[in-house]
Amino acid sequence: MKHALLMSIVLVLAVSTGVQAQPAGSFERLDRNGDGQITKDELPERIRSNFGRVDTDSDGAISRKEHERFLSRNQNRIPRSERRSRPLPESVRLVADIPYAGTVHPRQQLDLILPKEPTADGPLPVVAFIHGGGWRAGDKAAARRQVARFADTGEFAAASIGYRLSGDAIWPAQIHDCKAAIRWLRANADKHGLDLDRICVMGSSAGGHLVAMLGTSGDVEELEGDLGPHTDVSSRVTCVVDMYGPTDFLTMNARKGALDHDAPNSPESLLIGGPIKEHPDRVRNASPLSYVTEDDPPFLIVHGTNDRLVLIEQSQQLQADLKNSGVDVLMIPVTGGGHGGFRNPELDERILAFIQRHLQGAEVEISESPLPQGTGGRTP
Repeated sequence: MKHALLMSIVLVLAVSTGVQAQPAGSFERLDRNGDGQITKDELPERIRSNFGRVDTDSDGAISRKEHERFLSRNQNRIPRSERRSRPLPESVRLVADIPYAGTVHPRQQLDLILPKEPTADGPLPVVAFIHGGGWRAGDKAAARRQVARFADTGEFAAASIGYRLSGDAIWPAQIHDCKAAIRWLRANADKHGLDLDRICVMGSSAGGHLVAMLGTSGDVEELEGDLGPHTDVSSRVTCVVDMYGPTDFLTMNARKGALDHDAPNSPESLLIGGPIKEHPDRVRNASPLSYVTEDDPPFLIVHGTNDRLVLIEQSQQLQADLKNSGVDVLMIPVTGGGHGGFRNPELDERILAFIQRHLQGAEVEISESPLPQGTGGRTP
């Protein structure tokens, strides 16, 4: 992608305190629940404000790989040029913190990122990003750069959607929020020059789960909720880019990974308000697999073959169910890839091609052949 848009927690500590990088054991000390990643809630409060710039892939957590990559490259204090968070491209303008649900809750807001000089006449198709973080961490501001690259082309408007975390409310609050945000985008399309009939949703990890839910439950009344002033507006979307999102909580322990998803304090259990094994009905309600029908929008699914937090079988099952229902679905395995952090420019190009095909009618071929995780892209 022409306009495609390292730190670990050690970087934050080095910047905040001026001390040298800590040894690798600092990862274990900060990973309080031992799930193989560091969330914002696990950080000392004094340095949480820096989380957005150290979570390089904007998935709501710092991985061991990010931590160790920093240790191998940055043994002393970080150069000043690397301490500053990257601003949005000069070609876009940000309309931040728009309340979409008729509330003052800071999580029920979205950011619009619009090209200053659109390259096409008429309303712009929208690419809306939903952040990850195990439904308990992450925020929309940290994901702005991930989606701003689409607005940077001049061909799209972009949005970064916030939602209540599991510490604020349990399921189905999260999907109610996301649907309210889509309804707001559609209801305010004329005001902001958006095309209400061309909306792609894209998300990683927990955000991948939520965009998959948006894609499969567009006509499920019980998941609409009653938030905001636009309850008579559709929450259906045009296409979905699901990046390694969970799809069936009850099978996430199918083989050994980095986390016990059946535990009472797992992200999935915290989301539904109790141990997942004890609440199978709630789990089914929170599974995109439960709602797959032939009229679902096209899906692009991306998943790392070595993902130990969300096993690739989660995406393979969604792909199979969509395909069996006659839905247009593509899946790209990232060979050797873990839970995000993919840096392969060809993956960025395929994602863009998928969005152009379904939002702009472009006649493009999109390969499903596996890709190495790479070193040069910026895919979340």
